[in-house]
Amino acid sequence: MDLNADLGEGFGHWSLGDDRALLSVVTSANVACGYHAGDADTMRSVCALAAEAGVAVGAHVGYRDLAGFGRRFIDVAPDTLTNEVLAQLGALSAFARAAGTRVSYVKPHGALYNALVRHEPQADAVVDAVRLFDPGLAVLGPPGAVWLKRASVAGLRVWHEAFADRAYTAAGTLVPRSEPGAVLRDPAEIAARCVQLATEGWVRSVGGRPVRIQADSICVHGDTPGAVEIARTVRASMESAGVVIARVESPLRHSRVS
Repeated sequence: MDLNADLGEGFGHWSLGDDRALLSVVTSANVACGYHAGDADTMRSVCALAAEAGVAVGAHVGYRDLAGFGRRFIDVAPDTLTNEVLAQLGALSAFARAAGTRVSYVKPHGALYNALVRHEPQADAVVDAVRLFDPGLAVLGPPGAVWLKRASVAGLRVWHEAFADRAYTAAGTLVPRSEPGAVLRDPAEIAARCVQLATEGWVRSVGGRPVRIQADSICVHGDTPGAVEIARTVRASMESAGVVIARVESPLRHSRVS
């Protein structure tokens, strides 16, 4: 199982999360590309730290929405969205190359991540951007998402993601952040869920029903309070349960969406 975290989400004098500490725990880093968060200094720093730690670099692309942290849906034209994702991929790739590593995969952020579950025009737009930039990149997202199905048809490698610190509905979707209990806080509870997910393939929904989730990677949000402790507890618990923690780009981890 791969462990990923959203990193590089500071901007200018504003910092968010402990990137250095999280990079000592996770195996893949979703690096903000300057649209929802991040800037040139942050991208270069996080890429260098990831390369030093042997952590895979992923492009955490989002809507052009610094003020809203990329958590507001934007009805952007598909051609424009393709170009904006291309711009983000190009920027992060430059800093990854400067650090002696490369961008290995693409994971949308926030509102874009949620929109691509069902929004077909935007799903096609993001797939087009990845295919045009580098068809060898993998894409990371939730099981059943339209954009992963379109990515698979386009010949891209697909990985499925689950969330360590987010609650699920009985339908297998994330509970909206606006609702109580959407974000989990207790490291022991989160770690136990992750072990169950990795070894048995399911988690319990907010209503108590078991939900099947196919996952190649588990995300620990870098901006969740106590994120470093959560990530360390998750990794230690999973390894104690016999789960092998490996980078998402391992050729054994990819799958196709039927």
